[in-house]
Amino acid sequence: MNDSADRDGMLALASDIKTWGRELGFADVRITDVDLSHREAGFAAWLAKGYHGEMDYMAAHGMKRARPAELVPGTISAITVRMPYLPRVGSPGWREREAARLQDSDAAVVSVYARGRDYHKVIRARLQQLASRIEQRIGAFGYRVFTDSAPVMEVALAEKSGLGWRGKHTLLLNREAGSMFFLGEILTDLPLPQDAPATPHCGQCRACIDVCPTQAIVGPYELDARRCISYLTIELKGSIPLELRSLIGNRVYGCDDCQLFCPWNKFAETATLPDFDERHGLGDAALVTLFGWSEQEFERNTEGSPIRRIGHERWLRNIAVGLGNAASVAKGAPAMVAALRARADHPSDMVREHVQWALAQHGIVD
Repeated sequence: MNDSADRDGMLALASDIKTWGRELGFADVRITDVDLSHREAGFAAWLAKGYHGEMDYMAAHGMKRARPAELVPGTISAITVRMPYLPRVGSPGWREREAARLQDSDAAVVSVYARGRDYHKVIRARLQQLASRIEQRIGAFGYRVFTDSAPVMEVALAEKSGLGWRGKHTLLLNREAGSMFFLGEILTDLPLPQDAPATPHCGQCRACIDVCPTQAIVGPYELDARRCISYLTIELKGSIPLELRSLIGNRVYGCDDCQLFCPWNKFAETATLPDFDERHGLGDAALVTLFGWSEQEFERNTEGSPIRRIGHERWLRNIAVGLGNAASVAKGAPAMVAALRARADHPSDMVREHVQWALAQHGIVD
């Protein structure tokens, strides 16, 4: 086969890959090369500032994050995908409802992406199906699938492939779909034709920077994860710093504020898969209700959910902070005080510490 035939074959395969990907539930499928050398200096500077906090895995692989061919030898192309996750029920008006819940002292706000099934499992399985379709067409080839699960610069690859652009909050934005979607990729040794990169469209907008409760977005395109509520409620293993607790409000797992108030998310797409439907009432749950879950209930109610990874101890830590912050408008609320007192003798030092802090916010010091 001559070079022209090879190119034609790869063009046809790339077209089929995009069709198959959409059939599998991906909203968009793109292809790029894997040269991310332009991101290395910025990543090194981010690490040097300590902005990764306790996420040691961010530094553990060095520049391998920006060098996919070192992670998966032989890689020359990346097939990138995005999949929307807004729950199918109630997506119209979702931004208004979420904003209202942030002002509701009884509400426990769980990040929208975490209310359904664990996206890692969903996307990885479908990427594997996509790879299998390719294999059926051309035979064995070199590849590896990823979704937020290895040292891969997903946003950089997605941006380069044309899935969107990196917003000032550091997440990927798309003109037709906002940012409420997951990313995934297949690193492969196939010489596939490349799509054009996306161009940025944030302009002078600072909505995400200005609205961040903890001012974790220290400048355009620069996030200090140590101040980010998603980091504090998910990645941080120990006590939440005192100076940041009151800023967390009622957000008990993750934070969507930078996306919630981004103008582009008026175009956010609804999930096409039932996997991301809300489970166990997490879209309208109350702090007191979730704080009352026993460890067994927590394990049962978070089966197949990304929430399970933080464990019951950190779950209680987070909700205790939310209950403490509710004192700003519901000081001494009987149900909240009773819920906190029921955990005052918890075997975990960390849980007890946060419960005592919360009780103190309600004016109760035992």
